Amino acid sequence: MKEVNIRRWYQDDCVVGRLTFNDFECFTLELPDLGNKRNISCIPEGTYLAKKRFSPSKQEAVIEYINVPDRTYIQIHKGNFTSQLLGCQAVGDGIKWVNNDDVLDVTNSKQTFNKLMSLLPDGKFRINIFK
Repeated sequence: MKEVNIRRWYQDDCVVGRLTFNDFECFTLELPDLGNKRNISCIPEGTYLAKKRFSPSKQEAVIEYINVPDRTYIQIHKGNFTSQLLGCQAVGDGIKWVNNDDVLDVTNSKQTFNKLMSLLPDGKFRINIFK
């Protein structure tokens, strides 16, 4: 089974990470670690099954985590800022301060997400999240 790895660094106001899949690398952005609270916390460390699917609420394809404890509809999707996240992850090709809120952001999320989607298999795959 194909595997995605995400190594994370915890900040007070967000969690950033480096996602690798085969030769592809990008960065991830999440909300801070608030004990797996719905809509306001990052995804707990662990190994998860995931799949690509169409999101009716976003009206586009996303990567959905299948088995996050006590959470539903947890996704990797497009987004540059933590204000665009409700417990999900955004991906980008860089990390920097973009919108003057003193919280790190990811850059070029749309292009990065589309590239990642083109590389991932159509079936289920694993995502490993660790420090």
